[in-house]
Amino acid sequence: MQPLEVGTRVLCRWRDGKHHPVKVIERRRLQSGGPNDYEYYVHYTEFNRRLDEWVRLEQLDLDSVENDVDEKVEDKVTGLKMTRHQKRKIDETHVEGHEELDAASLREHEEFTKVKNIATIELGRYEIETWYFSPFPPEYNDCLNLYFCEFCLTFMKRKQQLQRHMKKCDLKHPPGDEIYRSGTLSMFEVDGKKNKVYGQNLCYLAKLFLDHKTLYYDVDLFLFYVLCECDDRGCHMVGYFSKEKHSEESYNLACILTLPPYQRKGYGKFLIAFSYELSKKEGKVGTPERPLSDLGLLSYRGYWTRVLLDILKKHKGNISIKELSDMTAIRAEDILATLQALELIQYRKGQHVICADPKVLDRHLKAAGRGGLEVDVSKLIWTPYKEQGKARQLRFNFPGNGSDAHSDEIHIFRRVSGQIL
Repeated sequence: MQPLEVGTRVLCRWRDGKHHPVKVIERRRLQSGGPNDYEYYVHYTEFNRRLDEWVRLEQLDLDSVENDVDEKVEDKVTGLKMTRHQKRKIDETHVEGHEELDAASLREHEEFTKVKNIATIELGRYEIETWYFSPFPPEYNDCLNLYFCEFCLTFMKRKQQLQRHMKKCDLKHPPGDEIYRSGTLSMFEVDGKKNKVYGQNLCYLAKLFLDHKTLYYDVDLFLFYVLCECDDRGCHMVGYFSKEKHSEESYNLACILTLPPYQRKGYGKFLIAFSYELSKKEGKVGTPERPLSDLGLLSYRGYWTRVLLDILKKHKGNISIKELSDMTAIRAEDILATLQALELIQYRKGQHVICADPKVLDRHLKAAGRGGLEVDVSKLIWTPYKEQGKARQLRFNFPGNGSDAHSDEIHIFRRVSGQIL
């Protein structure tokens, strides 16, 4: 039979044993097969793009083939460049949609990222299935698997290279200042200008799990806040958020990611809350960089709801939007939009009035869900970027920096647990 064309729609047997509708995104000839033997890269139209995968012909129900080939799939890349403000800000749920892109830029994005190039990565003790395309340098085009040093984020093609690297790498935590430690959790502030290679490697890594992130090679203008779980072997990254050093729009978060092995544990909510604690330290109101995805907005709306309604429940007497903003560092427009969405605000006699019935507040708080891990502000030791100087040095001792008696045994390579997420 003739191979299926790119753009063909057909039913495909998925990992649940059931057939689901897919669209053929790309095809490639099998090296061990005949001239018409192909495997196909398909998108499950019912699911998120992160589940796109290569499948064999036997997984496809050829009786369901629809010969409605989408010619757009084979169009050439337009050559337009995406600006920084065209990218989507996304929470850890990674939803689809690119409403901020014009048609030409959207077509370029879809064409350039349509096929996932890296299948799995090894990071610390985890082997992780990737979700999306990431534009690694050309010398990695033939790699399906990459091996990351979990501390400096150097990536390699072979596990043997990683093992040799781990014997020489003297980092046991992200480079930069540890600005927060509470129990086994630590937060490190990494200056993109001082640690350019680390910042770029972090962006390569993040793009594997963020469909909407535009990769920037110039990381000088960004600060990266890397959250880690710490043990006697070092500080292991669980997620991060980035922010511009100087934002004219008062953005306090540019990009956010919780790595798949650590999702659904409250770390994403913790990162959002932490970004606002930094804004409070700066004496500024903050807001995430726009535009937000639908579920990105949902995550932030949940945070804003919990914070604002907790205050309204405890506060006695009148309180204004401005006072709420001063107390929370949440932008007044975000407060107003949140309260309006909850139908807790009315406009009377030329001013907004908050209607704070306790039963209504309790109902909305319950719907907003749990707040996740709390930020212990007393453990935050940090001064804003503009005030940095000699006082901003590492304030804690870390394993492997000469202060830990177990530093030698930490150099032993940690085997992968075999868990695939």
